[in-house]
Amino acid sequence: MHIEQATTEEEIQTIADLAEIIWHQHFTPIIGKEQVIYMVEKFQSFNALKEQIENGYEYYRIFDQDGFCGYCGIHPENGKLFLSKLYLKKEARGKHLATNVFEFLKQLCRERGLSAIWLTCNKHNDNSLAVYRHLGFETVDTQVADIGNGFVMDDYIMEVTV
Repeated sequence: MHIEQATTEEEIQTIADLAEIIWHQHFTPIIGKEQVIYMVEKFQSFNALKEQIENGYEYYRIFDQDGFCGYCGIHPENGKLFLSKLYLKKEARGKHLATNVFEFLKQLCRERGLSAIWLTCNKHNDNSLAVYRHLGFETVDTQVADIGNGFVMDDYIMEVTV
């Protein structure tokens, strides 16, 4: 496995294209097709990713032996690293790639003097919650965020000290 920062428009587009696939596969059963379409456009589209990068987010493409298989988005906030996104193709799950990504992120935290990694995860995303707990994340709070169009994100806020 290796991880590369996405910096070109072409690389950002590959993330947006993969997001479209992953989100429809993984999240439709959890939040429904309409909310997936809305959230992909609002948070995972090329324009959304580009705007986030312009505002200090970093995106990394994840590769395994079969090629580009996932991505993560991060942003430093208040001495901690916010893991905004971590998504893997269905075929790439269960291969311990998330563990490797977290080792990479912990190293970034150490290099940048950040004390923890935190994230939000849908309360009904059972598989991802299990992975995060396995990696040492603990639920520190909950939030219901209005994201517009009548949709909300009903999430756990999770954190792990590095």
